[in-house]
Amino acid sequence: MRRTPTPRLGRAPTAAVAAACLLGLLSATPPAGPVAVPTAPVAAAENTATVFYYTKTKNWSAHHLHYAPDGGAWTTVPGVAMEAACTDWVKKTVTLGSAAGLQATFNNGTGTWDNNGGQNYDLGTGTLTVKDGVVAHSDPCADDPDEPGPGNQATVYYSTAALGWTTANLHYAPVGGAWTTVPGIGMEAACTGWWKRTVDLGTATALSAVFNNGNGVWDNNNGANYALLAGTTTVKDKTVTGNAANPCAAEVPDTQAPAVPTGVAARADGTSVVLTWEPATDNRAVTGYQVTRTGGTRGTTVTDVGSTVLSDTNLEENTAYTYTVRALDAAGNISAVSAPARATTGTAPPAPEPGRPLGTDPRKDPIYFVLTARFNDGDTSNDRGGSQHTKSGNAANGDPMFRGDFKGLVNKLDYIKGLGFSAVWITPVVLNRSDYDYHGYHGYDFYRVDARLESAGASYQDLINAAHAKGMKIYQDVVYNHSSRWGAKGLFTPKTYGVRDTQWSWYYDEPNSSFEYDGLTVEPKSGKSYYNGDLWSTAEPTGNTCVNWGTPTQYTSPEGYRIHNCQWPSPTSGMFPKSLYHACWIGNWEGEDSRSCWLHDDLADFNTESAAVQNYLIGAYDKYIDMGVDGFRVDTAVHIPRTTWNRRFLPAIQERVTQKFGAEAARNFFVFGEVAAFVNDKWNRGSVNHSAQFYTWKERKEYDADDARAALEMYDHEQQLGPAGQPTSNNAFLNGNSYHEPDHSRFSGMNVIDMRMHMNFGDARNAFGNGKDSDDSYNDATYNVVYVDSHDYGPNKSSERYSGGTDAWAENMSLMWTFRGIPTLYYGSEIEFQKGRKIDCGPTCPLATTGRAYFGDHLAGDVKASGFSTVESANGAVAQTLAQPLARHLQRLNQIRRAIPALQMGQYSTEGISGSMAYKRRYTSGTTDSFALVTVSDGATFSGVPNGTYTDAVTGDQRVVANGSLSVAAPGKGNLRVYVLNGPGRIGTAGPYLK
Repeated sequence: MRRTPTPRLGRAPTAAVAAACLLGLLSATPPAGPVAVPTAPVAAAENTATVFYYTKTKNWSAHHLHYAPDGGAWTTVPGVAMEAACTDWVKKTVTLGSAAGLQATFNNGTGTWDNNGGQNYDLGTGTLTVKDGVVAHSDPCADDPDEPGPGNQATVYYSTAALGWTTANLHYAPVGGAWTTVPGIGMEAACTGWWKRTVDLGTATALSAVFNNGNGVWDNNNGANYALLAGTTTVKDKTVTGNAANPCAAEVPDTQAPAVPTGVAARADGTSVVLTWEPATDNRAVTGYQVTRTGGTRGTTVTDVGSTVLSDTNLEENTAYTYTVRALDAAGNISAVSAPARATTGTAPPAPEPGRPLGTDPRKDPIYFVLTARFNDGDTSNDRGGSQHTKSGNAANGDPMFRGDFKGLVNKLDYIKGLGFSAVWITPVVLNRSDYDYHGYHGYDFYRVDARLESAGASYQDLINAAHAKGMKIYQDVVYNHSSRWGAKGLFTPKTYGVRDTQWSWYYDEPNSSFEYDGLTVEPKSGKSYYNGDLWSTAEPTGNTCVNWGTPTQYTSPEGYRIHNCQWPSPTSGMFPKSLYHACWIGNWEGEDSRSCWLHDDLADFNTESAAVQNYLIGAYDKYIDMGVDGFRVDTAVHIPRTTWNRRFLPAIQERVTQKFGAEAARNFFVFGEVAAFVNDKWNRGSVNHSAQFYTWKERKEYDADDARAALEMYDHEQQLGPAGQPTSNNAFLNGNSYHEPDHSRFSGMNVIDMRMHMNFGDARNAFGNGKDSDDSYNDATYNVVYVDSHDYGPNKSSERYSGGTDAWAENMSLMWTFRGIPTLYYGSEIEFQKGRKIDCGPTCPLATTGRAYFGDHLAGDVKASGFSTVESANGAVAQTLAQPLARHLQRLNQIRRAIPALQMGQYSTEGISGSMAYKRRYTSGTTDSFALVTVSDGATFSGVPNGTYTDAVTGDQRVVANGSLSVAAPGKGNLRVYVLNGPGRIGTAGPYLK
């Protein structure tokens, strides 16, 4: 239906959210820039306006201006006809009387309108231009009236690269002279990101200047104005450079080719060949290499490589191959061919046998958490930078986002074991699809392992098997809540609108029906691994449900290119079927919509109450259960209703593990969910449905058979019951000094990350107090996963990695390793890696400057662990890493915890105990009876404890208790005492903190 625009009405359908998301992909959101009024005098308003309108992008046969002077009436539709002005422009001069501006819209006289996306155009007086939604002040058809004359001149170059402006004006005054009329004179586009204007200064040798975009946004140097000299000056990011070179001057062409690469050597390993060579030299810089391979039945191949190593995999068996290398520079010059290197492959390694979970109590196993792609690089051939490689700054650091891999992790399992960890939590392994997807949370093909993580002889199965061979578990991060923005392969993948015209051909790859995206393989037409040719279509696809397919919006990309409806995935556009995906954005993070709407444009929210979605996800994760993983860390668990977990996903996990490996393995298959409650309350702002402990319980009543209705019924029922109506448990607590059999009959099957302790680990005493305050509301808090910081946040929802200091870290660790729960460490914290650095800033900064930086440089060298916390040998950087104080502290803490069952699986109590962080723990099972008295940092007195001989596991000090009381002096910050009844004696040797 066509609508006639009226003041602030006449809004045409838009795709605001989709367009905003696309802007976010193509460029970082431009800063707003100073919105300050320049200090120069402002000229009085005139009573006429000459409006120029750009016609090239409209293809209208006629143009009308429909307007109303401020405070006045609108013209009769369709308004006044505009006349031709010059190529691609029409104009109209209108009289405004005393009005200081006008409201305006434009149309073709037959019902097609440009009303600025329903906002109308807010115009002032004088000469104005309206071009593709941007208002400026200049006459696009006039000869330049400000051409410099005799006298001094100033040529000013102004950079808008960081501002996103589509035009620029120079508002200036020669020293001693008058200011130009606001908004100043239009600048000319000089080259990408730069605008230029030469002005006449007369006898003056300097000028004061400010800049604006012609639409009310000013840069007046934070109120100081810019002081510029005659001659050529550049102004970029508020930095003034006098006597500057022309920033748009063409560089002298580079015609010199790089030197020929030398030292080319090939080494075969099974059906893989590792090719290495020495870096080539160039008069400017070598930007890459071209490797040519001949041999076998597949013909000649040419591969572009960014480093001096190529791992060539999946070759034919017992076949001779020849390799040559050429170096390239940025200008496209290429060196002569290197001397050839030859290698003959052997036989292919056998496929790894399926694994089986270790099946032991998960509380015995401290967890080391790694971002696989950032931990250690074992195979450079699967390194990938993605579409944001250059923009992010990763390219300048030689640091592709996908850098670490399973091979690198396998190579350093002994490092993790040498620290004393027996479980490794890894980020999601499924094939991802996003512009910045190294972390794994943008799943695309849930049935396929991401090829950027695997290598010959180091598949995901190989990693699982290698860990199990060392007595170590693998916990796989899994996502049930959402897929990538491009949907989930095998379930639903949307098509978006696109056209490979002069504006968008740089972005849209040519479709290649014979190519299948796997994240790793280079698509031959585009030469990219981040191929998108299968994701877009100019013609409306069959069955399309996206509203207003391909209709232009009022939005443009940062480059000024028009954005269309359906050009970007969005929940509200109709692009995703409601039967499979939710169709809304989250508005209230503590509301019901947090469980049924999109978190972010990169995370298409599954309709998890749909049987088709449930079957897709259950089938996918059955595959990894069958491979023998030991547990799942569940991402964004709070964004799925508890009823859906309890009805569908958790039983499916238990059934599959039982079917494959038996009831004991199923009982110890560890599922722990991320229920992100970033508050200091026991219950998340009083909302039980959004609190971590809520997810550890089964349902207590029957709900509708339909999962969607059941979720709503449960939500309302539990919210009405509130915190006071929730179940409680004594499973984590001693009965006096006695251990009792826990009651897990009401356990849901999901344990959780201890968000309340995490929030309070800025101070260990706060973490301890808040943790024990919540423990009666979990089904069994002894299974809580406890950490200080992670890949998302530090304590108190800090966006930086923890930087409280080495002593505070040691104190936090001493508490985590002896209090209830399973201690977990984010990779690198053993050396305070990247402390105080922002954990994640997406592609707006290099990964090397964040809390997700590459850790492998600290692991270079060889390490061999003869047991948990026991390093037989280490050399190189990894030896220095293991020698750091917190690394040594962790080794001994893990030794002590591993030797004392009460510290692993025991219930606890603070009854009869004085001391800020002091508690007693006990675990009894069969012939095992382990009882320990613990104090961290401060002194404590334990009253009413069993009589007998207690030995401190840290110092070996022995105490005989005859009156039920034992007092302990303060051991010092980060240190602790663990007095064990009939204990084994001192465990390990004194270190920097445990002494």
